[in-house]
Amino acid sequence: MDSLCFHDGNITDFIDSRTLHVRTDVNRSLQLHSSFIRRLSLERELEGHRGCVNTIAWNSSGTLLISGSDDTCVNLWSYQSRKLLHSIDSGHTANIFCTKFVPETSDELVVSGAADAEVRLFNLSRLRRRGVEDSTLSPSALFQCHSRRIKKLAVEPGNPNLVWSASEDGTLRQHDFRECTSCPRSETSHRECHNVLLDLRCGAKKSLADPPRQSLVLKSCDISSTRPHLLIVGGSDAFARLYDRRMLPPLSSGRNKLPPPPCVNYYCPVHLSDHGRQGLHLTHVTFSPNGEEILLNYSGEHVYLMDVNPVQGSSMRYTPDDAMKFFNPATILKEVQSKPPLSDSQNRFPAKRNLAARLDQCRKLLQIAEKSLKEGANYYYGIEACNDVLHGHGQIGHTLMLECLCLRAALLLKRDWKNDTHMAIRDCFKAVEIDPTSFRALHCMSEALLQLGKLKEAMDFIIAAQFAAPSNPEAAEIVASIKKRIITAEAEASNKAREGGPSSETTRASRVLSLSDILYRSDASSDTSQPMSERENSDYEDDLEVDFENSVSGDESHEVESNNFQPSLNVRIHRKGDSGKNIFNTSSSCGSPKSSSPSDKITRQHERAIDMKQRYIGQCNVGTDIKHASFLGQKGEYIASGSDDGRWFIWEKGTGRLIKMLLGDGAVVNCVQSHPYDCVVATSGIDNTIKIWTPLASVPSAVAGGAAGPETANVIEAMEGNQRRLSHNRESLLPFEILEGFRMHEFPEGSLRPFECIQS
Repeated sequence: MDSLCFHDGNITDFIDSRTLHVRTDVNRSLQLHSSFIRRLSLERELEGHRGCVNTIAWNSSGTLLISGSDDTCVNLWSYQSRKLLHSIDSGHTANIFCTKFVPETSDELVVSGAADAEVRLFNLSRLRRRGVEDSTLSPSALFQCHSRRIKKLAVEPGNPNLVWSASEDGTLRQHDFRECTSCPRSETSHRECHNVLLDLRCGAKKSLADPPRQSLVLKSCDISSTRPHLLIVGGSDAFARLYDRRMLPPLSSGRNKLPPPPCVNYYCPVHLSDHGRQGLHLTHVTFSPNGEEILLNYSGEHVYLMDVNPVQGSSMRYTPDDAMKFFNPATILKEVQSKPPLSDSQNRFPAKRNLAARLDQCRKLLQIAEKSLKEGANYYYGIEACNDVLHGHGQIGHTLMLECLCLRAALLLKRDWKNDTHMAIRDCFKAVEIDPTSFRALHCMSEALLQLGKLKEAMDFIIAAQFAAPSNPEAAEIVASIKKRIITAEAEASNKAREGGPSSETTRASRVLSLSDILYRSDASSDTSQPMSERENSDYEDDLEVDFENSVSGDESHEVESNNFQPSLNVRIHRKGDSGKNIFNTSSSCGSPKSSSPSDKITRQHERAIDMKQRYIGQCNVGTDIKHASFLGQKGEYIASGSDDGRWFIWEKGTGRLIKMLLGDGAVVNCVQSHPYDCVVATSGIDNTIKIWTPLASVPSAVAGGAAGPETANVIEAMEGNQRRLSHNRESLLPFEILEGFRMHEFPEGSLRPFECIQS
């Protein structure tokens, strides 16, 4: 939206200040300025791999780039010449998913992790005076103690002795090069590798209040560069977890499963915290450069920004009770209606000379948003204008904030992209807290609840709206319309329940479930005539129940030492209320959950999580589970993520505004890594090349093409296509850990692997 200004300052002012004044942060501010980002274009494709490039990383000085690929080679590239220096035949027997330079080793030590469950350390000094083709290099250290694929490695700045590996076996291990340089394979019964830092094999949660039951299949981890004792992990549930390494128990062998250690904080958007949605999981977690924020990238969802440690009493901290209020919002009516509306006299504006100009700019942006709503078009740009008002202009006063929140909620409900309804409910919550008698806020809340099928709560709010504007004829007409829709929806639900006849629900429930039905929601069965939110909010898996029965007796603490898939659990899948059940066997890493003591339940009720403070939308993350989301630049003022449509996206961190969309791959962009000092970004994905992006375009624009395909002129069209992919993604109907069993064990080499083609 070209009418919106950027909030990173005028670039000529920065250049002048660098000349006239001593400012240590000028170069950092200039590294990735909006003027440069809008000129990013493809400069070079680095050729040297023969498979998908799954991981890329710069060294600390930015002179070298390392990459790992499905071809099991680790490649080293020169930043200056943009040429391949060495291609190392790693010895891995499966796809490489992660590579890192080991700090403080003069870039001579690099480490890799792969799908063969091995961590390998290489000493690059042995490659001196060798050519590019001479790639044979034995590992200096080889760790084989994981039992499943390694998805992420982490290193501590300034520490050349340690590396951490996160694996799909549910453990995060700490490898100390000073103690040993090898360990036996996980299958050996006599193994005693005391390097398990986190045992989360019984650590996954369905909601904040629920006890951990299943194995947390780890997908990502990161260590804070400013406070290296802080470690964050993400995996097969909706919650990222922050740990303080100083508070963790001693390293263990992993022979026996241990209860998950308490974490410092959970991180999850509140609207995702209690869904228990199958298939929802994290593909990437990372700290900001200053260590104060974290970024979460969800499969089948969006990218979210959160504070590592919000101020005490912040609304970003929530408990299970707070989450219940979000999902049952009628409970807040009595609370807020007993409070008086907030006035601007209670809001202390900062003493700034340009306050009047800022407020005038905000009103102009709201006029743009109102126009979008009235015309029924360009909802995206109207929402962008509201975002700019709320996040880009400091304190604006309660009156203007109330107007903006209600307007954005109405626009979100009209746009109807994935989870827009929940975002609208968030805005309505805030608006009602400012003014409990706001008709527009109460009306929008009722509309949102109606879209979610919460008919009783929708009626409560529309009645409250009616009392808020008893003599307004326009409001009365709106109230009557909403009431009529609610009554009609209630009557339809009542008739279906009473008749029990050949409704679409019972017809669907009566058909036999095939294995394909069990594993995936079929795209072909989706009713494309339904609005996006109706298909999304009446999730297919909500009509299924999954029962677990342990079929193996004995010592529950015994760990299966083999990778062979062993049927130890009966899984019964059936429609709600249907006595006929589909049964098949699989295995569970945790067995039957033990009953919780009352004290444990009380403790979980007091567990807290950190809510989102910004959402970044437009991309699609469904096809791979190695998709990154990254902070760009030394200051981390921009956010970037790859997408399943072959593009990658850049947003302004503070406002969530999309600044640039670039076509970077023939299929999927997975990795986006910013250069440490220059305005240069490297990306990789399904293609066997690495793309280098620099601000060389002669004209700034919001889109950029590449060698992979033509330029995409319509940004909204591309984003809407990705939203359709998110809403129609083939979310798994079984818990992630069950499907992991099918992927990792059940299918022999060369046979059909139905889940492998979805997640890599």
